[in-house]
Amino acid sequence: MELTIAQKLDALHELQSLDSQLDELVKIRGGLPEEVRDLEDDIAGFETRIGKFQAEIKTLDEEIERNRTIKKDADKLITRYKDQQMNVRNNREFDAITKETELQSLEIELADKKIGEAQFRVRGKEDEIKTTQAALNERKEDLKAKKGELDQITAESQEEEKDILKKRDKQANTIEPRLLNSYNKIRGNALNGLAVVMVKRGACGGCFNVVPPQRQADIKDKKKIIVCEHCGRIFADVEGVPEPAPTGRGRG
Repeated sequence: MELTIAQKLDALHELQSLDSQLDELVKIRGGLPEEVRDLEDDIAGFETRIGKFQAEIKTLDEEIERNRTIKKDADKLITRYKDQQMNVRNNREFDAITKETELQSLEIELADKKIGEAQFRVRGKEDEIKTTQAALNERKEDLKAKKGELDQITAESQEEEKDILKKRDKQANTIEPRLLNSYNKIRGNALNGLAVVMVKRGACGGCFNVVPPQRQADIKDKKKIIVCEHCGRIFADVEGVPEPAPTGRGRG
């Protein structure tokens, strides 16, 4: 059965009432949901940073191990060259072996330098991990407290919220899709979540701009859906009696 304009407006007004009740429940939670999300983002960021530092330490440890292997190989070569020097046949062979020994000694010095630099960087990364871990632990404690607070508030209003949501879904099903889409769009753009308002004291209940008397009379008649020319909200009705429209007659 096709609903009248008055019935459609009443249905929209009831839907708005239910949505406003839900908004109030969300408002009770305050900024806690956002604070919880921010803390979760911080924690994820710190964990990523720690993971990055650990990966860098692993790479540095591998570099240290490579240079230690280079040192061992160089030491072995030096020992072999010294043994060979005992059996050289001429000065040319002796000088060649001495040169190779010196080169391996330089390899050891370079490896030692690289090991020292890598170890210094590892200590720096470990300090970074300690600092970040301390901040991470602090954020986790904060998150635990905020989540506990939010869970308590949510638990207190959970049954009420479920009941309102159930009524809201049922009410939304009574409204034609095109009108419901318009309602949702207006509500989504409104800072206070109001898409359907009353005319109060001669003004729009959403943006508080004055509504002309003749327009108030049309709104009260509920013959068509009328929106505020300033904010686009749908007018449900006029509280009280609309202001009389001017007659346009002058004094004789």
